Amino acid sequence: MKKFSKPLFLIFALFLIFISRIESTYALVQPAAKTKIIRTLIVDGQNNHDQWPKITFMIKDFLEQSGKFKVDVQRSHFTWNAADLIPKYMLPGLENTVALAKPKADSSFHPKFSDYDLVICNFGWNAAPWPAETQVDFEKFMKKGGGLVVIHAADNSFPQWPAYNEMIGLGGWGDRTEKDGPYVYYDLEGKLVKDTQAGRAGSHGPQKEYQITIRNVNHPITKGMPLTWMHTQDEMYDRLRGPAVNMEILGTAFSAKENRGTGRHEPMLIVTQFGKGRVFHTPMGHADYSVSCVGFITTLLRGAQWAATGKVDIPIPADFPKADVSSKREYTK
Repeated sequence: MKKFSKPLFLIFALFLIFISRIESTYALVQPAAKTKIIRTLIVDGQNNHDQWPKITFMIKDFLEQSGKFKVDVQRSHFTWNAADLIPKYMLPGLENTVALAKPKADSSFHPKFSDYDLVICNFGWNAAPWPAETQVDFEKFMKKGGGLVVIHAADNSFPQWPAYNEMIGLGGWGDRTEKDGPYVYYDLEGKLVKDTQAGRAGSHGPQKEYQITIRNVNHPITKGMPLTWMHTQDEMYDRLRGPAVNMEILGTAFSAKENRGTGRHEPMLIVTQFGKGRVFHTPMGHADYSVSCVGFITTLLRGAQWAATGKVDIPIPADFPKADVSSKREYTK
């Protein structure tokens, strides 16, 4: 075998070192693989809760601050309630809505759901129905694998829309009764109950802080959370009922009778499957102080990511609430 002379060997060795350093430098300057941004649409416009424009604004901000979501908002042309907050929390493209004293159907409301991975519903009780074609398109979007997040009074919406009732699993108000499905809750022994007794759906006592109990510690949304944590002041929905098919309750809160409650553990974190689509539903989120809860923000982010992708990598933050102490991030626009 032919041997290199010493000078040639040194030149060859220096050349290899030079090439190695170039490759290392090249690797360092290469951008990290980008995580796919979740294309998200918030829909709103009619809601009995008078902070709904601010809640939409805050939710959009929370999601985009995470770096995981790009959020658009589409609002019904006719809006109802919170007329004073609409201009204060205006977003681009929403300037031409018309505030009315009563809900009114918007025949032009037809988002292009196929442009998005995730839809967040911030409509509320008594919102006018979507056009029939819009409902059909949204059902197709979900059946093909779209994601949906349902916030607070959005589970009061659209009681006459069977597919929507199936998506949300449980709902309240809107003339919902035993015809719409059973009451679903955990009893004092920790047993899941589906109660078919007659009665109206939806009630709540005075607002207060309340403790969330995690019922599935292994679901991607709740994995790593404390078994119990304190939510900030909010309405605690109870007596929710609905189809409850392909549904799992991830977290509950105890509705005390002394607070005009039911004396049972009511669903607060809910997931359902609709076709290939995933739904995260939280009855929490009444007002700005409610959605400022770190527990709410965290479950919103993780629930939204799961609904869109089936996976969660958003961490539990250091300021997450404790079992008996709530945690809030004061929000400024």
